[in-house]
Amino acid sequence: MSLVDWSRAQFALTALYHWIFVPLTLGIIFIIAIMEGIYVKTWDKKWEKIVKFWMKLMAINFAIWVATWIILEFEFGTNWSNYSWFVGDIFGAPLAIEWIMAFFLESVMMAVMFWWWGKLSKKAHLRVTWLTAIGTNLSAIWILSANAWMQYPVWMAFNPDLMRNEMMNFWEVIFSPIAMNKFLHVVFTSYVYAAAFILMVSSYYLLKGREKDFAKKSLLIASTFWLIASIVAWITGDIHAKEIAKHQPMKLATMEALYNWWHWVALKTGIPGVEIPKLLSYLAFEDFNAYVPWINDILTKGYTDNEGIYHKPYIERIPSWKIAIQALKDYKDAVKNEDFDLAWQKLALFREHEKDFGFGYFDENNLEELVPNVSLMFWTFRIMVWVWSILPFIFLIVLIATYINKIENNKFVLSLAFIAFLLAFLGQELGWVVAEVWRQPWTVQDMLPTKMSTSHVSVRSVQLTFFLFLAIFTVLIIAEFKIMISAIKEWPKIDEK
Repeated sequence: MSLVDWSRAQFALTALYHWIFVPLTLGIIFIIAIMEGIYVKTWDKKWEKIVKFWMKLMAINFAIWVATWIILEFEFGTNWSNYSWFVGDIFGAPLAIEWIMAFFLESVMMAVMFWWWGKLSKKAHLRVTWLTAIGTNLSAIWILSANAWMQYPVWMAFNPDLMRNEMMNFWEVIFSPIAMNKFLHVVFTSYVYAAAFILMVSSYYLLKGREKDFAKKSLLIASTFWLIASIVAWITGDIHAKEIAKHQPMKLATMEALYNWWHWVALKTGIPGVEIPKLLSYLAFEDFNAYVPWINDILTKGYTDNEGIYHKPYIERIPSWKIAIQALKDYKDAVKNEDFDLAWQKLALFREHEKDFGFGYFDENNLEELVPNVSLMFWTFRIMVWVWSILPFIFLIVLIATYINKIENNKFVLSLAFIAFLLAFLGQELGWVVAEVWRQPWTVQDMLPTKMSTSHVSVRSVQLTFFLFLAIFTVLIIAEFKIMISAIKEWPKIDEK
């Protein structure tokens, strides 16, 4: 387990650093495209300077995004080779397309966007900026589709001869409802994060009494952009929660600490056992009488869902795996001995119990291993919700103050903009923790346990690279902050003729 823990820690470290930069790039490029559209329409040189300033900050952020993403992808091969082999046919396809199509599109268009000012017509350059924005967000489609498949694996088949899973329908995997909703929710929360960054920088200028016209224009665009993005983010977040309730009941049960022995909850998590009858049923299924399984139902009792489908408890799925693994062994022996009639019989038996394959790595006497960290998930989810609930009020105050031209000397409102960015950053990181830690102890839900996904490497080598990456990422982020702060202090100078 120390190898698994250190491998998880290294991947989490890389992902958390990486996610500092991703949502900012996803959102700010669209705001830049909108600003450039205003410039093309008005031919106002001030808007050109505004666009170029925000492009400069985006470029600084994008460079670190790429550096952390390359390391993140290499870790699939170095630390998670068993995972890469077992589901690489499915998970690898969208990642390959992301590199071939989206990444090269955004890289080429971004180069043109930065270096061809004056060489293209204004309208042509605007089209390039929009292509950059589209390419950047296309990257997110492929990555999040792959991640959504890990949360809810569909449209694949296990090949017993190669001992790996193979994709059955590429488009169903990429454009499944779960994948598309996850994509929309992530990108629109990223837009909120990017808007918060623009609010913070613009408020800094107003507090310093500099670049007032620039700051007010940027605040107005960012706040309006936030208004649209936040509405979509809330809608998709609600849909995503309902998808979790339907397809990942353990996540919902963990999120709400749904145990039916409250003394265990108080002892293990410190969470008080408070129940509001039927409220969760309505929130999850839009039906006050809908059944929501608790953790103990999922582990030991089994349950029938709201569509009339019975789900075996985990304690029964573990011995079912033993049948599956023995049938698989017998199948391979029969093929080796060229007894194909027996091979087909054993393969049929394996297929009957295949869905329980991953549970064989757990013990009936230690079912708690199949439950994510309840207290961590309970409180992380609630803090995340509180953060995203507070943010709209801050943005609305800034938007109204900007619209009525009462923001310039309003230190209270300008200070709120700094709080908004910190909250948006916290919300982004907590969202990642909730999405990924919720899935534990699985790398691929109900199919591949995390403890069976690692590479056969020494713990010491993973520890060494963990601290090496920690040092590298820390240096990179300090360097980026210094470069970003230096660029901000230079002033965009749009008020100068």
